[in-house]
Amino acid sequence: MPEIGDVAPEFCLPDQDGKEVCLKDFRGKWVVLYFYPKDNTSGCTREAIDFTENLKDFEALEAVVLGVSKDSVKSHKNFREKHNLKITLLSDPEHRVIEAYGAWKLKKRYGREYFGTERSTFIIDPDGKIRYIWRNVKVKGHVEEVKNRLKELMGRS
Repeated sequence: MPEIGDVAPEFCLPDQDGKEVCLKDFRGKWVVLYFYPKDNTSGCTREAIDFTENLKDFEALEAVVLGVSKDSVKSHKNFREKHNLKITLLSDPEHRVIEAYGAWKLKKRYGREYFGTERSTFIIDPDGKIRYIWRNVKVKGHVEEVKNRLKELMGRS
């Protein structure tokens, strides 16, 4: 499981349009990489909308926002269109990247155990190193917290 200071695990995944997106493509930029359980669920929708509403602030900081779930490319495309999302969504159906970042967890719901994605966010610096990690994220206020931490890490607080 990656820790703060580690080199971020490399990956290439298809985005909502089926175009391959690789982490290495963003060298020289800050990356906010967030993992979420499922398109069109209440918490995941709120989080994606919050990131979209704050996207101009992240872009002003020269940061890219990437959301990852195990949903299909088609699901991501529909999710973006339905909620007018502007962030890039990456499809990881085999959850290889989700696992590489330690976000694939045993979960419990209604007494049932199953594996799924733990809502997690990583800030990756322009050199590809992990600079901050949130695990088991609560959606309310999270995007603002990410933005503030990014400014702090950049020395712009």
